[in-house]
Amino acid sequence: MTTSLETRLEFTKLGSRIGAEIRGLDLSQDLSDEVIAQIREALNRHKALVFREANIRTDEEQVRFASRFGPLTKAHPTVASVDGAENVLPVDSEDGSANTWHTDVTFVLNPPQASTLRSIMLPRYGGETLIASSAGAYQDLPAELRNFADTLWAIHTNDYDYSVPKNLEHQNAEDRRKIFTRIKYQTAHPVVRVHPLTGERGLFIGGFAQRLRIVGLSNTESKDVLRLLQAYVTRPENVVRVNWEANQLVLFDNRITQHYAPSNYDDQPRRLNRVTIAGDVPVAIDGTKSQAIEGDSSQYSEVVSVGAGA
Repeated sequence: MTTSLETRLEFTKLGSRIGAEIRGLDLSQDLSDEVIAQIREALNRHKALVFREANIRTDEEQVRFASRFGPLTKAHPTVASVDGAENVLPVDSEDGSANTWHTDVTFVLNPPQASTLRSIMLPRYGGETLIASSAGAYQDLPAELRNFADTLWAIHTNDYDYSVPKNLEHQNAEDRRKIFTRIKYQTAHPVVRVHPLTGERGLFIGGFAQRLRIVGLSNTESKDVLRLLQAYVTRPENVVRVNWEANQLVLFDNRITQHYAPSNYDDQPRRLNRVTIAGDVPVAIDGTKSQAIEGDSSQYSEVVSVGAGA
C-alpha cells in the first residue's frame, strides 16, 4: 500500500468498542507526518490497531516506527532488553506467559502511553493477545458505582506474583520473579484516569493494582472493589481478540486499555518483541496527578508532556 498526503488510511473495525486493522501499510517506510497523524487519530478512536503485512523485519525498524509517536522508554525497569537494543523487550514463552489482565508498567509514576508488539515466532495454534477497553468498562458502570470509582486511588506495585498457582507456574518462575522485583516500585494512581488527548475516562487498574489496596479501604474491601470493577473491563463487549500472523505489528494505547496473553498453545514457542513509548503522569478527574511512593523510574522513562508527541 502506498501513501501520500491525499491518501486516507482505511482501518477496518474489529469490534464496536475496541480494535481496528489495516493490511499492507509498509511501516518500514519513512512515513509522512500526515500518515503518522492518521495512525494517532485511529489509535485515539479504536485504542488498539493491528497492522498486517507491516513489513517490519528488524528491531531497528520497530524502534524507528514507535519513536514517531514520542520518546521511547527503556525495555523495562527491571527486566533485560534484547541484546544490543535497549528499547526492545523480548516477550518470550520460554520466560512464561503474561496470562493475567494488566496495563504495561503501571507500577511506575508515568507508565508508557502506548506499546508496540511485533511477531517474531508464533505457535501453530493459540497464542492470541486479548486487549480490553477500560473506557468501555467505565461507560458500563452504573452511575452510583461510577461516582464511587471517580473518588478512588489504588496502589500499584511490581512486587506481585501474578496469582499463578504453583502447579501451573513456569519452571523458571521464581528466578523471573526475583529479577522482576529486584527494584521495588509503588505508585498511587487514580482508579479513573482521564485520557490526555481524548478526554475519555477509563478504569486504570489491572494486575499491578491487585497486590496491594485501594487507599482508605482494607485489604478485603480493596480486593472486593477491584474484582467488581475489573469484571467490567473484561466483559466480552469490551475485548478484542487479536490473532497473530507473521509480519504483524500491534499498537495499543496503554493509557486506556488492558491486555492478556492466554497460555493456550501448549509447549510451542511464542516470541514477540515489545517497544513502548514514554507517557505522561496519569491525572484523575479532579486534576490530581499520580504520586510515586517507592522506586525512582527516571532511568526507565522520561515524563512526556501532553502535546509534545504524547
